[in-house]
Amino acid sequence: MVRFMDWSVVTMGCVLVLASLGSRWWERVKAPKGQGLDQGMRFFWAWLPLLTGLGMIAAKVPGLLRAPYTVVEIVDALNFVTAVVVLVIAVRLGRRVFRTRTIT
Repeated sequence: MVRFMDWSVVTMGCVLVLASLGSRWWERVKAPKGQGLDQGMRFFWAWLPLLTGLGMIAAKVPGLLRAPYTVVEIVDALNFVTAVVVLVIAVRLGRRVFRTRTIT
């Protein structure tokens, strides 16, 4: 049962990555010709699920594949860096959302 739950976390990470890539593709298709994409809030909303999904995948896959200890430690260190980046993006997104609400 525990292995099933671990693989379900990996599956949810894959869904987040695919949804993020799909939404970026959809925005590029929907943008009018000659007009650049809005790099404001959409930038954060595109990267947040992608990095979160990659973090979920990286947290579980090495253990499920019985990787050597050094590989698990390297992936955990990279996962920590990804978590810090997601935290910074979330804080910047929160500041931007609350700043726009107080001004208008």
